[in-house]
Amino acid sequence: MGDVKRALITNIQGYSIHDGPGIRTVVFFKGCSLGCAWCANPETISPQPQIGFIGNLCARCGKCLEACPENAVSMDEGKHRVDDSSCTACGKCVDACLYGALVRYGREMTVEEVFAAVRRDRMFYEPDGGVTASGGEPLLRAPFVRALFELCRADGIGTCVETSGCAAPEQLLEVLPVTGHVLFDLKLMDPGKHRQYTRQSNEMILQNARLAAAAGADILFRVPLIPTVNDDEGNIRQTAEFVKSVLKQPAVQLMPYHRLGDSKYRALNAPNRLAALEVMAPERLEAVRRAFIAEGVDCTISR
Repeated sequence: MGDVKRALITNIQGYSIHDGPGIRTVVFFKGCSLGCAWCANPETISPQPQIGFIGNLCARCGKCLEACPENAVSMDEGKHRVDDSSCTACGKCVDACLYGALVRYGREMTVEEVFAAVRRDRMFYEPDGGVTASGGEPLLRAPFVRALFELCRADGIGTCVETSGCAAPEQLLEVLPVTGHVLFDLKLMDPGKHRQYTRQSNEMILQNARLAAAAGADILFRVPLIPTVNDDEGNIRQTAEFVKSVLKQPAVQLMPYHRLGDSKYRALNAPNRLAALEVMAPERLEAVRRAFIAEGVDCTISR
């Protein structure tokens, strides 16, 4: 079940207009069940704290070497600044860096601390906004999310969860009663391709999508649209058929692939599996939108 009171948070982002209705504050939880090849937030995948290195900010002052108790920091040419095999992510190098070249991904926070951060933006939420739990996979921290959402609802703050659906059904059911909106990703319908590109089966994801719909949740299915991966006619048709099978008013939102996560892969010295992939041309994106509409599914594009 996890600690109800504490969770690792990578970021709390205010004034978001793309993560649920209205203006929202997004809480990014660390730890994900999937390993999507196109992930724009690779710092949220691992459930453990990590240290990232932003090379173009480094002044090579050496303060980080002096501060590291594990000798995990190097300034040798050709080496990444932080050796993950010996780094404990204690953050002492981050504190010592005067230039912001080192960053700690994952800060342990209590429910009350996160709620206080969310509540500071309360003036922006009227009439439809609020808080969105994202990640990573927030359902992996279901007791924490529920406790946070209970505080928000008691204070009149709307709640939304952004999920891949790759979590135990009981985790989903724990959060649903206090969740106003569900943003539910549908990435690939073919089980083999889903495992190839996300490292997990989609069986539980589709089960949870049906479960959430049967529970009467306000669901918006979203499709991260990745060129050459899931923009083919077969996946569009299968996705549309699934959405029509679970929603009375079938709709999807397309989320076009972008390259905004590239710098994070470099900071983590992590492989970017789709590093050579180009973003989708606007006319192709519009063609996919029209294809969903032709299948009887209302379709919008997240801008």
